Amino acid sequence: MPLLILAGCGGSTSAKTQTVKGDGFSYVAPATWTVVRKGPSVAAVDGDVNRIEVVRFTLEKPYKPALFAAASRELDGVASRLATQLQGKVTSSSTSEVGGRKARTYTIDYGTGKTQEITFVLEGDNEFQLLCRRDANASNDPCAQLVSTFALG
Repeated sequence: MPLLILAGCGGSTSAKTQTVKGDGFSYVAPATWTVVRKGPSVAAVDGDVNRIEVVRFTLEKPYKPALFAAASRELDGVASRLATQLQGKVTSSSTSEVGGRKARTYTIDYGTGKTQEITFVLEGDNEFQLLCRRDANASNDPCAQLVSTFALG
């Protein structure tokens, strides 16, 4: 599988957020963050560290929900290798529902006080990698918003 090395007060909710759309997906990001598109990736960034991003990859073989356990084991290895590349460590992993699909999420702590969360959503021929990078002491709200608002289509 490919590797990615990769609220304010007052006003209406729509004034605080923006909908970010990519090829076959969408998500909600803070309104003040800058949207950056590059190839299959659509990111929203704020400064040098804070970044939420979705990258779409085409799988070699179509994914079926019955394969989730085997896919999870493979994704555990992918997350471990990514942590090694970042000279960090996987500090948590979990299974949840994202975009109506079972998904695997990993938290990697690396560098001096940085955290990266990566969630893998598999659907048919597609792998979606939801990435959130932030300072470890920064709010997790943009990460939670990315995962809770990610939608296919």
